[in-house]
Amino acid sequence: MTTAPATRCARPAEFRRDRRGATIAGSPTRENGLSDQQNADDKVRLDKWLWAARFYKTRALAKAAIEGGKVHQGGERCKPSREPRIGEAYVIRTGFDERTVVVRALSGVRRGAPEAQALYEETEESRVRREAAAAQRKAGAVGLQTDGRPSKKQRRDISRFRDLY
Repeated sequence: MTTAPATRCARPAEFRRDRRGATIAGSPTRENGLSDQQNADDKVRLDKWLWAARFYKTRALAKAAIEGGKVHQGGERCKPSREPRIGEAYVIRTGFDERTVVVRALSGVRRGAPEAQALYEETEESRVRREAAAAQRKAGAVGLQTDGRPSKKQRRDISRFRDLY
């Protein structure tokens, strides 16, 4: 009676995948640090790519943002099922921020932040615009602080002002 080898999988290491279809750690990587799963031949939906690139926390939020007109390509609104291509530029609005990003790699698998940032490149003018807007918001918020509720004298002044107009 012969015994079988003690390996878990008969496939070579470079072809092993987990249950989601992602390449298992230890498989060969490309020179840019992205695995075979993320090469240019893969087809990925835009909502899935935005989720994998960590612009939105869930794929449902990414889909809702796309349908709500928060993602544009070439000045036109996109659909969630659109397939992004390497080199395409997208304008993505999240909260107060508006980013113009260029797709550098495709992936349908959400990974760590450093790997997610390798999927896109933000344009220089977009980064400058976003930082200027953040500084302006921060400067404007300083003037909105109050000492609490108005004093009795301040309330009287407010009511007199209202009576004038």
